[in-house]
Amino acid sequence: MSVDTTPQFASKLKPDLSNWDPENDETWDPKLAWRTLWITTFSLTLSFAAWYLVSAIAPRLNDIGYSLEPSQLYWLVALPGLAGGLLRLVFMFLPPIMGTRSLVAMSSALLVIPMLGWTLAARDTSTPYWVLLALAFAAGIGGGTFSGFMASTSYFFPKRLAGTALGLQAGLGNFGIGLMQLILPWVVGFGLLGTAALTPQSSAEGDLVWLHNGGLVLIPWALLAVVLAVVYLRRVPITANFRQQMDIFRVKHTWIMTAIYLMSFGAYSGLAAQMGLIILNVYGDFPDAPNPLAFAFIGPVLGALVRAASGPFCDKWGGAIFTFIGGLGMVAGTTLTAFFLTPTSVDEFWGFLTGMLIIFFFAGLANAGTFKQMPMIFPKRQAGGAIAWTSAIAAFGPFVVGISLTVISPTAFFAGCAVFCVFCTWLAWFYYARKDAPFPS
Repeated sequence: MSVDTTPQFASKLKPDLSNWDPENDETWDPKLAWRTLWITTFSLTLSFAAWYLVSAIAPRLNDIGYSLEPSQLYWLVALPGLAGGLLRLVFMFLPPIMGTRSLVAMSSALLVIPMLGWTLAARDTSTPYWVLLALAFAAGIGGGTFSGFMASTSYFFPKRLAGTALGLQAGLGNFGIGLMQLILPWVVGFGLLGTAALTPQSSAEGDLVWLHNGGLVLIPWALLAVVLAVVYLRRVPITANFRQQMDIFRVKHTWIMTAIYLMSFGAYSGLAAQMGLIILNVYGDFPDAPNPLAFAFIGPVLGALVRAASGPFCDKWGGAIFTFIGGLGMVAGTTLTAFFLTPTSVDEFWGFLTGMLIIFFFAGLANAGTFKQMPMIFPKRQAGGAIAWTSAIAAFGPFVVGISLTVISPTAFFAGCAVFCVFCTWLAWFYYARKDAPFPS
């Protein structure tokens, strides 16, 4: 039996991507686009889980035998943010150079480094502090991938679906933060199947904990992401060298959107990383103090779900109005939270938690709005670069928040956040959301 090898039959097996243009239905393959989205999002979720692995483990390190000062713990949790921001400045240039398949496969493989490293560190409390810092920096690989993945995915979808596609990818990817903080208290309670030889650690109360499971449980999924990327992803013909990609820095709106996204995702990522330690340091001395691990995941999950759900609405009504409303909400949330950071009673914790949840909710709304705006403001290749650049700067959020809290009081920090949110919300209104704005998007 002969096989039909005509170009028409071959194209069904392996679509011709040489003239790829999502804005033209005849040169766009929606199946490939959505398959790319789901596989890349799976890897991105794991990336965020790896990025926030340290923030989930750090509050328990002293319980299993480490003797770290509060400032040392803040630095451990802050360092992945610094690394994530720096690495995003690298990853932002890779999509048009490496292509989607190579980029996602390589990134997924690199995630194994912090996952395995923290598995070993949790099992050996004699690990030097400088090694813990190096492993914290390595966790930043998970944060770095975002700028490459989001830019790459933007190549696959038309502008009319950009809000939905990028909202889903970013929102579900952000869910990895809450996922890590949610599953850790559970998976540290027992030995994982097939790892019975790995003995548990003893907590200060004498309970047995398998803290090494936090990193170990993620490794098989990272390896699966490598396989999926190699087998199912493709590269579309959007290319640019390093010099060509620098043109985004000559556009004013690159800098405006950077400030706005620093407000929304910078605050979201920074507070997601530090919320557990804030609870511990502000409310930990009260009798019946709240357990940081029981509450730290709620805000990140809420913000991620809001971001993912808001994408289709941004496609319908434009991203600018959602960015503006999100900014207003963040002003309210940061202001409210500031009143509950010098408590006289543990009962004030619920006011603190309410303010934090308001911040996370409206940050998710603003995050969705900004990622709808950028594909509308910039041409296709520049949009990818702008998305990558803004996300790179916003990734410094965990580092900025962590270091700020070692220098100034939480109350002063949240007051400063409220002022910055006011400024960025004005930018969103003046340039994008008001009637007759220069770029209504």
